[in-house]
Amino acid sequence: MPKSTVSSRSRKSDNARPKKPYDDFPLSPHPSGAWQKKIKGRIFYFGRWGRVVDGKMQRLPDDGWQTALALYKAQVDDLQAGKTPRAKLVNGEVVTEAKGLTVKVLCDTFYTAKLRKLESGELSPRMLTEYDATLTRLRDEFGRHNLVDELKADNFAKLRAKLAKQFGPVRLANEIQKVRTVFKYAYESALIEKPVRFGPEFVKPPKHVMRKHRASGGGKLFTADEVRSMLDGKSVTEESGEVKRIAGASVQLRAMILLGVNAAFGNADCGTLPLSAVDLDGGWIRYPRPKTGIERRCPLWPETITALRAAIADRPSPKSAAVPLVFVTKYGHAWSAGGSSDAVTLETRKLLHRLDINGRRGLGFYTLRHTFRTIADATRDFPAVRLVMGHADDSIDDVYREHIDDDRLHAVVDHVWRWLFAAPSSKAKGVSYE
Repeated sequence: MPKSTVSSRSRKSDNARPKKPYDDFPLSPHPSGAWQKKIKGRIFYFGRWGRVVDGKMQRLPDDGWQTALALYKAQVDDLQAGKTPRAKLVNGEVVTEAKGLTVKVLCDTFYTAKLRKLESGELSPRMLTEYDATLTRLRDEFGRHNLVDELKADNFAKLRAKLAKQFGPVRLANEIQKVRTVFKYAYESALIEKPVRFGPEFVKPPKHVMRKHRASGGGKLFTADEVRSMLDGKSVTEESGEVKRIAGASVQLRAMILLGVNAAFGNADCGTLPLSAVDLDGGWIRYPRPKTGIERRCPLWPETITALRAAIADRPSPKSAAVPLVFVTKYGHAWSAGGSSDAVTLETRKLLHRLDINGRRGLGFYTLRHTFRTIADATRDFPAVRLVMGHADDSIDDVYREHIDDDRLHAVVDHVWRWLFAAPSSKAKGVSYE
């Protein structure tokens, strides 16, 4: 009886499996639903003839034998030679990886190298995010499995045409530079034997195009009235004669805006500012710029100190206590880690829209840094301005300059304070810095 039962189950299993589509078909069906072949004493599988559905084996249309045969033919030589097969089954199609550096391998290798720089503090999170977006474009445009050596000038010309439709001249120039950086890395790392030839079309926009684009945007600069509106809101008289009050920035964003115009802080500066870098009693911030690591010092205005105290008191409990930050979102996270679409950017965009200050292209939180530099330059103390901003000074003067007096830094920020708060529209408030 047991023998008869086993025989019955075996026959039932055999009946579920498909027959070979023709007599000399090289593969045989395995009970698991795969096509199999023994090569050099080992069983290898090539595609499937069926899959288990609701506990039962269901055969695939045409038993999948054509795909299995194609994969077998593509891999058999490598398997018989004891090599790892270059051919793979991707989305139901047999794809053979060519010998040489593929676009995918280059992108993966480049990203890993940049990730190591991020971990060592040599690259900002925002830059890694931008590189990642560039690598995704390269994989999509050139194909993951295509060889880098086979890319032609026409490939790069088509890529540039697509980028030009998507981005303005400044962003286009930056993207072209990042693409060139990726392929330069391939050559300098000996991943390819000769440099990639991009062709005559894959170049940055000419300078006159960049100048026209910059002029058409109206300049990345806030007026003093606009900054005051961002801080404290403004009153608007509607057609009915009713006066409507539009609120300014929230407690935390208000402190960030003041840091932007007082100390030339950008998004990442605010988002990563540790409590240890702020001396509210002494009225100073000493904090290296996250993007460059350059040390900087800046005296704080009384308004900035007051706003920072309010922001710290209003600060939600952070999710991570690794580095106590000045600014924390309502979700307990940093406002910015250097990304291109962080909370600082988004909240500033909402504020500018609410105050109707978003009519000019390119305005955002980072415009405050442009504004500081433009106004502060009137002091003509450029070394002091650069120290506040955290800008590098590669001149021979910086080699010999050992120190910049605090009085010079005060003179710079005092000048910007007078531009912002000593205008006629704010004198009535009795604001005084001295």
